[in-house]
Amino acid sequence: MDNRIAMMLFFTLLILASSSCQREDNQILTSCCGAPGIPGVPGTHGTIGGPGRDGRDGRDGSPGASGSKGDSGEPGMSGARGLLGATGPSGAQGNKGEQGDCAVPPRSAFSAKLSASRSPPIPGQPVPFGKVLANEQGHYNPETGRFICVVPGLYYFSLHGTVYRGSLHLQLMKNGHPQASFFQPGDGTRPGSLCGGAALHLEPGDEVWVQLGDYPGLYASDGTDSVFTGFLIYSDWDPHPVFSPLKSPDL
Repeated sequence: MDNRIAMMLFFTLLILASSSCQREDNQILTSCCGAPGIPGVPGTHGTIGGPGRDGRDGRDGSPGASGSKGDSGEPGMSGARGLLGATGPSGAQGNKGEQGDCAVPPRSAFSAKLSASRSPPIPGQPVPFGKVLANEQGHYNPETGRFICVVPGLYYFSLHGTVYRGSLHLQLMKNGHPQASFFQPGDGTRPGSLCGGAALHLEPGDEVWVQLGDYPGLYASDGTDSVFTGFLIYSDWDPHPVFSPLKSPDL
């Protein structure tokens, strides 16, 4: 009860003080001030304001440290093929090269004649035509009278024998077997001649020679000759060119 009376007296004094400080024109005197009022009820929060303007650009920072290497990515798809480029200019001409080896066809040929002797050749044995007329490749051995094949192919062999003091029988032999036989009778009064020849196919290592048969009337002197000749017609090698000299086997 006392509190209510006290509150009423407080508001009464407050009204009287306010009215005494007013003029007739309701202007508040500058020398008059009232007691502080009771704090008002707190207001509600206002709405959020809009973003402010951008600030001024700052200075560039120092470069950062390099990061670790990342994993390799998957291979990409191949791009489309580009257009053909223009032809470049011709290069300078090079120096002339060294001359190369010239291919030559295989060769094999010989010719030899019988030496004059007091003793005639032995029948059944190779006749040693000892005076060489041609033997560039060395495929004929004048000491043994044997031709040894180095180049395979077809050969032609010819023989000319002087017949005197009896009939003559000659055989063309290949590896110990007769290939052709030739006979010429003699009258014993004047020299005669025997001519013959044959083509033989030979393989490397084959041997060809001439030997006396049943009639050994082969003769040679300073004025008459007996000659054995052979040469390659064509080789079995295909192609034929040979780039190095042929080497004959040991004779």
